[in-house]
Amino acid sequence: MRALTGADPGEIGGYRLLARLGAGGMGVVYLARSTGGALVAVKAIRAEYAADPAFRTRFRREVDSARRLANRFVVPVVAADPEAREPWLATAFVPGPSLAEALAERGPFPPHAARGLGARLAAALTEVHAVGLVHRDVKPGNVLLALDGPRLIDFGIARSLGATALTATDAVVGTAGYLAPEQALARSGEVGPPSDVFALGCVLAHATTGRRPFGTGPALAVLARTVQDPPDLAGVAAGPWRDLLARCLAKDPAHRPTAAALAVELGPVPDRAGAPGDDAWLPPDLPALIAERSARVLDLPEPPPTTAPVPVPGPRRRRFLWLGGAGALAAGTTAYLAARPGPGTPRRPAVPEVTIGLHGDTSGPGRARGLAQERGARLAVAAHNARPDRAHTLRLLSRDDGGEPRRAREAARRFVEDPRVYAVLGPTGDATAVPVLPGYVKAGLPLLTAWVTDAARSAADAAPGTPDHPVVLLSPPPDNLAAPVLHWLTAVRPARRTALIDDREAGDRSYSLVRAVRQFPPTGGTVSVHTVAARDDDFGPAVAAALAAGAQGLVYCGTSPQRAARCARALAATRFDGGRALTQPAGTAAFLTAAGPAARGWAIASTLVDPRGLDRAADFVAAHRERYGAGPVPPGAAESYDALGLVARTLDGLPVLDRVALARALRTRPYRGVTRTFRFAENGELAPDDGLFLWVAEEGRARFLGPFREVDATHARGDGR
Repeated sequence: MRALTGADPGEIGGYRLLARLGAGGMGVVYLARSTGGALVAVKAIRAEYAADPAFRTRFRREVDSARRLANRFVVPVVAADPEAREPWLATAFVPGPSLAEALAERGPFPPHAARGLGARLAAALTEVHAVGLVHRDVKPGNVLLALDGPRLIDFGIARSLGATALTATDAVVGTAGYLAPEQALARSGEVGPPSDVFALGCVLAHATTGRRPFGTGPALAVLARTVQDPPDLAGVAAGPWRDLLARCLAKDPAHRPTAAALAVELGPVPDRAGAPGDDAWLPPDLPALIAERSARVLDLPEPPPTTAPVPVPGPRRRRFLWLGGAGALAAGTTAYLAARPGPGTPRRPAVPEVTIGLHGDTSGPGRARGLAQERGARLAVAAHNARPDRAHTLRLLSRDDGGEPRRAREAARRFVEDPRVYAVLGPTGDATAVPVLPGYVKAGLPLLTAWVTDAARSAADAAPGTPDHPVVLLSPPPDNLAAPVLHWLTAVRPARRTALIDDREAGDRSYSLVRAVRQFPPTGGTVSVHTVAARDDDFGPAVAAALAAGAQGLVYCGTSPQRAARCARALAATRFDGGRALTQPAGTAAFLTAAGPAARGWAIASTLVDPRGLDRAADFVAAHRERYGAGPVPPGAAESYDALGLVARTLDGLPVLDRVALARALRTRPYRGVTRTFRFAENGELAPDDGLFLWVAEEGRARFLGPFREVDATHARGDGR
């Protein structure tokens, strides 16, 4: 990444240029920001190529084809203007390292990682070929790495019809060492999908051995070896993987497998980020490298402000930056620069910039939640900074603790010592919250979290007890989850006789739910309690005793998803057809996976939402879809959006910027977020009248029903009971 030069424009197509990402014979690639705050890569084609009518026609056709690409391992085209004097296109920006950088710094991939990489790139090429494109330049430098998978870039666009590999080595036309023999011989009529498969074979051989299969040196020598010599696969053990590489590297295009066949042979790939097994391909040290590269976004140079409107040529389609899936960022981004006005915006008096910290796990065991948390915060920053009446411009500073207490303490220390930081969102979970909350409390730095439980609440007197306590807990206490359970067995699946499976492995957490249900029996009926010892994995006897007592409803009182699954399987082995419920700590995706079909029909009381089921969250869902693509909003994103929204609203009302004043003001009046209305009691704790929801497990997933008081029998239809 390099600074802009005096010859570079300030903007292209409404995108404000920030830095140079690269340059070649065909044009320049810039890092740019949209008016909505999204980072994109903009490729500007030189005017001399645009003067060729055949080139412009081909460019237009290939842009149209590329826009149809939907594979998550292909960086999408988000906007383009083939009719501009200098045609351009914008693609989503992925801040992770290239495969070339990863191999240079970390060495070859383990065999399982190379196969996983190949499966994902084969899936991407299958999509590219299906829309009639040929990549022509598959190489490690055109593969970007993110936590939720690789991204293939620079496909089928802006290839000069007259250029050859001999005259444009390492330019956009192709790279010696990764070109198929038919490309090396400049037989343009023979270049097609099999050429991409050959290049993919070169990439995977390089990833496996750490060496290019046709060596290095002068381009002509490399091309000659490509045409004449067998590939160097020394170090690849004899077996299916070596055979597959050899078939990809066949000299005759007809003898190579198709990309689709390769994808099948290499094995299935999850169709969504964050699905089970989605990260199984990652080499052990790659997440750290991805996070390191992503953090460099913080070093972007600030271009001078634009003072006059710049005409925007022609119609175009704009979308927010797509980074990842379940993923997300491309799931390894650790920093985000707040949105700023785009070109053409009238100058206005400067407003103070305030930094908000984001403390989360974006590379460790909790990265799915951490990345979702980061998504929501980014969207909230962009929404706030787009307001013309804002009193402050927000900047988000993210620090990744990897789920490790030591790194969490260091992240907290850096936030506390940074005078620009006025509040922090996070951490992602208890393991990192417990060691850091006392430090935030001591420093008086406001910390807002919706992602910790009782363990963190009581950490070194970190739970709020006064209106100006710096720790602001944005989810109700776990004890309150009894209310949705009681509602389910009273208004949705009424039970006159309720059985409680008291899992003593959960200790007091189980007892608190048992106590609440016994104190307020569903439908005013009776309650029986059946205990499972902490070291006992067999829930069959307790379930049998519950049914013998005539149970019409059953509640698992525990916190372990795996033990809840054992309870569900034991119940499924009977003919029980009544209502059944459990609470959020146990009712996770791990429970759905472990229980399998036995999870069906279980109600889950939770503080988490699916914002797609809330009318008040429609704008947030639309913005999330625009920036991150269609599909479910990952748990934690909407909650993070609300947390940052509460901070932004409160900051704009402060007469003087001060951490203590902010902590006190955060609780002074209700805040209507997209997930719930946040009201605080006199002691500073969240009032327990909102923020509790019901879900129901169906076929391998949980369906969001809504705020628990709004759920009735009609909502539960489709649960199979």
